[in-house]
Amino acid sequence: MPHFIVEYTDNIKDEANLAKLLEEIHRVLIARAPIFPIGGLRSRAIELKDYRVADGAEDDAFVHAVLKIGAGRSEEIKKEVCHTLFEVMKDHFSELMSKRYLALSMELIEFSEAGTYKQNNIHTRFKK
Repeated sequence: MPHFIVEYTDNIKDEANLAKLLEEIHRVLIARAPIFPIGGLRSRAIELKDYRVADGAEDDAFVHAVLKIGAGRSEEIKKEVCHTLFEVMKDHFSELMSKRYLALSMELIEFSEAGTYKQNNIHTRFKK
């Protein structure tokens, strides 16, 4: 962990540059290692083709992100990283937002390690 999942409407695909956004998100989270182990970091962007925004009258768009982390970080750490990640998102989409209707949102999901099953040998690369 952490996992960063971005859902975005297909009407912004050509302008959204999701690969760059994910790179920026990784940079933020890697800078906070070992709080967030680098070997557990995952991100993905999911294009949405079936959606409806507001009243459906405009070509509105949205981007919704979820940061999933295991339990155990302080409230201060969670608040700081979420604030920083959302600032990255706002900055990344600022030009697009100046040209069209766009809703940005992000949420944090924290869960118990007792409810997850993992096997990962990537961590060993970062322990050298």
